Amino acid sequence: MEILFSIDEIQEVAQKIIAEKPNKVILFYGVMGVGKTTLIKALSQQLGVHDATSSPTFSIVNEYQAKNNQKVYHFDVYRLKSEIEALDMGIDEYLYSGNWCFIEWAEKIPNLLPDNHSTIHLFQSVDGKRHLRLT
Repeated sequence: MEILFSIDEIQEVAQKIIAEKPNKVILFYGVMGVGKTTLIKALSQQLGVHDATSSPTFSIVNEYQAKNNQKVYHFDVYRLKSEIEALDMGIDEYLYSGNWCFIEWAEKIPNLLPDNHSTIHLFQSVDGKRHLRLT
């Protein structure tokens, strides 16, 4: 799936992504500032998260309660120096929990990622819109 959108359409985009029934582990790729965290906030809201969401840059992972007793884990592994650090924090338990896991900067932990995952690539176009590719 590919979508070209403006930031004010982010909730509709999140709705479309969920409707595609992606794997519950979703990797987010894109340059800093392209809108990965903003999209993850919108996806979390579509999944029924009512709490305020924020980037887990310093905490590495934020946990949210969604509807139907689901949990949403939002990871920002940018600050990790090695995959061992991710294992030490128990990332494998999160990734194989059956809950939603949204991971920014997943390229830092390539050997730890489950085979069954979806990927979102975000690019910014010249006119300020975002181009999203979900695979």
